[in-house]
Amino acid sequence: MPRPTSALAATEDRRRCTGESHQALHPLLNGRTEPLSIPSARHPAQAQLEAAVFLGVCRLGGRAAHPLGIVRLRPEPDRLTVRLLGEPYVIWHWAEFLLPRTSGEAPSDPRDAITGVPGLRWRREGSTICLYYPRLPARIVLTRFNPRWWERVTTRMQRDYQLLQGEPDWTPDEHAAHTATSASALEPAGLLSPLLRRIRATAGPGPVNSTDAWHCVGNDFRLETADGPPCPDLIHLLGTGPTGLGWRVTAKACTCLCDHRHGTCRVDFHDPASDRSVYYSNGKWGRTVDDEYHRALDAKNRWAFT
Repeated sequence: MPRPTSALAATEDRRRCTGESHQALHPLLNGRTEPLSIPSARHPAQAQLEAAVFLGVCRLGGRAAHPLGIVRLRPEPDRLTVRLLGEPYVIWHWAEFLLPRTSGEAPSDPRDAITGVPGLRWRREGSTICLYYPRLPARIVLTRFNPRWWERVTTRMQRDYQLLQGEPDWTPDEHAAHTATSASALEPAGLLSPLLRRIRATAGPGPVNSTDAWHCVGNDFRLETADGPPCPDLIHLLGTGPTGLGWRVTAKACTCLCDHRHGTCRVDFHDPASDRSVYYSNGKWGRTVDDEYHRALDAKNRWAFT
């Protein structure tokens, strides 16, 4: 049996990327002491679902205590289990920006006919909510919140929108939108799915965290945190470390190790696997949890059920 310190070291990077506990990861070591890896999605549909969900929930904003409202992840080859922050406004946000509905227009681009993630459906499984694609091996399981919140939010949404939840299969518009998206460079599953599985790596040490990502010029992406981790930690976790993505640093302007800690940090990464650049910035806003923060949070939670 490895010594406890060796076992802790073997799970450290994965814990920092996913938020999993050492106790939960220890059985995966099987007596080994080499660093524990993070599995990739086995099926392309699983990776596509994770990429679409990642981009959808990036608009959560800057008041969550955790990036994208995600407290913990459990990445497995055939599914991703996500523990969300138990706040109603987080549940509302995930439902609002993910569940598909018709746009009510007849656009020239099929991707504009659907709002949300085309083909996404949900079902309650005990105390969890399962997001899935019909007839495809893809699922994301949402846990550790009251599932009735999700049902209450989606009932409210059904009154306001023409949700496609009642459709047992893909609608023609959804299929066309999904096909067009898969053929484009806007949602690269090979880049975004692994990043979602490591999203806790973008969390800083402060009490408020937000992470955003969006498609920028060409096929490249921007990744932004408002109060992210020290740049050396991020570079290790997403680039060169044992759980990393192999991202190479091509440029850097960092103040993390300087006497003054103000000013935005910037790191330009290149992903050799996809031949894309990821332009990262950490705004270092220095946000704190104060009375105004709690008032705004209470208002958001009330509004989620209105």
